[in-house]
Amino acid sequence: MTTNKKPTGLIHSIVLDCEGGMRQLDWNEIPHTKDNLWLHFDYTEQEVHQWFKEHSGLNEIAQEVLLSDDSRPHIIRQHDNLLAVFRGINLNPKSSPEDMVSLRIWTNGRILISTRKRRLLSTGDIIECLTEGNGPINIPLLFISWLDQIVKRMADTIDNLEDNLLAQEYLLEDEDLGSIRAELLKIRKQSIGIRRYLTPQREAMNKLINEPLTWLHEMYRLNLITIADRQIKHIEDIDALRERSGMVQDEINNLMSEKMNHRSYVLTIIAAIFLPLGFFTGLMGINVGGMPGVDNINAFWIVVFICFSLCFGLLATFFLKKWI
Repeated sequence: MTTNKKPTGLIHSIVLDCEGGMRQLDWNEIPHTKDNLWLHFDYTEQEVHQWFKEHSGLNEIAQEVLLSDDSRPHIIRQHDNLLAVFRGINLNPKSSPEDMVSLRIWTNGRILISTRKRRLLSTGDIIECLTEGNGPINIPLLFISWLDQIVKRMADTIDNLEDNLLAQEYLLEDEDLGSIRAELLKIRKQSIGIRRYLTPQREAMNKLINEPLTWLHEMYRLNLITIADRQIKHIEDIDALRERSGMVQDEINNLMSEKMNHRSYVLTIIAAIFLPLGFFTGLMGINVGGMPGVDNINAFWIVVFICFSLCFGLLATFFLKKWI
């Protein structure tokens, strides 16, 4: 890891002080730092690619994973080195939570190198803790604390989705079912997008717990088990959210179908009333000889009376049969 020029795309280079704090390193100090070193890069910068290829000392597989544009959550272990890809909720402004931010990590328990494309708020949480002096004291704890913050951030987003779905359930009695359907579609889209990455992430965490890494002590594994359990709970919550949203969608479809049937029924009743009236008035309007009432000045009012009588008679029949 030696080069005189600081690459564009280096987000931070820090060393942990083993007491919960950190110190920012100058670039020329990095070659002389062998323990508790954390380098964080933006892999979209070309100078970062060049630094990894020429100065990082990592093999081609590690470079490919750390610099790739799209990776599903997984881990790879080689001897005592760990290569991991995880996803966190996208909480950046004007972004969708389901467009999850990827985080790529390489560590050997003494040095941690990470890359990202978009900002992840969980990273800021770790930096804030280190700045305040109550952060992780070594690289394994830094790695575990980072995963912990990623999973914690998911809880708030899932809670917001559940609250939004609950609000839509209360609005079912309103007339504007179209807006509820649009909001419901958004909830389902977000839950499906988040679920897409949580399943492989759960598998990666379970695999990580069982990896024979010498720097991953028993207490650290217990911490990982707790984090993995919370990850499983989030997956279960997402699954329940999808099922509930499906039930709400079915209820909306039933309500819309019921309204459509009611309108069709009303139109059928109207047609049933006006069909005989139309037939009668049409019959009275034919232009042939012998039509009754042609010379009677009261014939029109007689026809009107007959029409109203038919109308009221049909309505009375419908009421008696409980059709309306």
